[in-house]
Amino acid sequence: MLLKNTDFPALPNVFNDFFRDWSSTNFSDTNTTLPAVNIKNNENEFTVDVAAPGMSKDDFQINIENDILTISSEKKEDKEETDDNYTRKEYSYMSFKRSFTLPKGIVDYEKIKATYKNGELKINIPKLEALKSKTPKLIKVE
Repeated sequence: MLLKNTDFPALPNVFNDFFRDWSSTNFSDTNTTLPAVNIKNNENEFTVDVAAPGMSKDDFQINIENDILTISSEKKEDKEETDDNYTRKEYSYMSFKRSFTLPKGIVDYEKIKATYKNGELKINIPKLEALKSKTPKLIKVE
């Protein structure tokens, strides 16, 4: 006798997971291949942190045009392994592109710096000196 899936709802249905179409999944909870990005704003600068492990600094292209910061990357890898009885060829391709609108008239474009270390791309975007928050001045009443 065959049992329907609903006959024992408390038992996990292993076969549904095993036979599902794996080609449409990328193993991400967010269903995306875009890297996570954190943007911080303090009185002196904006900091953009991009989680991009397994890449090198040469894999990134960072542009600013019309107050829009664009971060993109493209990485291709080919590996071939040959033995007496078989040849195995593997390849991978990763790419992404993220864009963010920067506030107009605040950013010091000449001093922007980007570093890549331990799987994290960090972009420091300084604010113009004239617009940085200054320490409040106490004015004495006479």
